[in-house]
Amino acid sequence: MSREKVFLICTECLSRNYTVLKRKDRSERLALNKYCPTCKRHTLHKESK
Repeated sequence: MSREKVFLICTECLSRNYTVLKRKDRSERLALNKYCPTCKRHTLHKESK
């Protein structure tokens, strides 16, 4: 099972904060609540294209 590296982007300030490994057989885009150091609070982070 192979994995690919994806970037997570804050939905409010659009800064790239995290890189995570995602399985290649998943077609849906990843969305997680993570801490954004720019916004200084927890926000929704979505996978970039």
